[in-house]
Amino acid sequence: MKLTRYLRMIKIEHSVFALPFAFVGALIAARGVPQWSKVGWITLAMVSARSAAMGLNRVIDRQIDAANPRTKNREIPSGVIRVGETVMFIAVSLAVFIYSAYSLNPLCLWLSPVAIAVLVVYSYTKRFTWGSHFVLGLAIAGAPLGAWIAVTGSFDPRILALGFAVIFWLAGFDTLYALQDMEFDRSFGLHSIPQRFGVGASIQFARIAHVITWFLLAFTGLLFNLSPFYWIGLLFVACLFFYEHSLVKKDDLSKLDMAFFNMNGYISMTVFVFTLLGYI
Repeated sequence: MKLTRYLRMIKIEHSVFALPFAFVGALIAARGVPQWSKVGWITLAMVSARSAAMGLNRVIDRQIDAANPRTKNREIPSGVIRVGETVMFIAVSLAVFIYSAYSLNPLCLWLSPVAIAVLVVYSYTKRFTWGSHFVLGLAIAGAPLGAWIAVTGSFDPRILALGFAVIFWLAGFDTLYALQDMEFDRSFGLHSIPQRFGVGASIQFARIAHVITWFLLAFTGLLFNLSPFYWIGLLFVACLFFYEHSLVKKDDLSKLDMAFFNMNGYISMTVFVFTLLGYI
């Protein structure tokens, strides 16, 4: 079925990374559960933006994906989905995203081109800088920042603490994920932290990034005077981070997938659930 192929191409299950943080931003902005119409438009904006971003990445990286043994069976390199079809999918996704921004408020609409620009630029950064992990983090940080603006119609610098937490969180686990492509990146002239600094330094960087993430989440709690439930959630998050990093060792990368998907999905959901509990 065509829809299933598209959903597989954009890895729709990975929405669990960004969407919970969008909801956290919305909860903090509303000081409770926002209007359901806001929640609906935020969800649609997030899913459509992420769908467009994944489609763009697949089109822009199609030659790289075809050359990489790990990704050569993806939908475009394998011919399951054509480039032209993907371009149409991207166009529809961007149209839905822009309309969702329009439906939220004028500031969301005015800022939507900025969000789209970050999504486009990210796919090219691995060609010239190992800092691409942070650009991806910036793209995902648009989730809580955008949700705050969606609810309030304005910007408050305090929400940047949560945005930076997402940047470091994403950069940390994306660095771990990039370990599996380290040798390919070196041979193909691509840039990443593992390609530049090696396995040991990359693991240490990810650990430091996630320590910074935790303290930024704590700072967010202080800035917004969040409930005891939020702090209980942060205790669970600390345990999840510890377990995630126990799975990845310099001489054993066999559990990278579990560390990448399972643990980070649990982390984002934990922050959301315990923030929600504090408001209900």
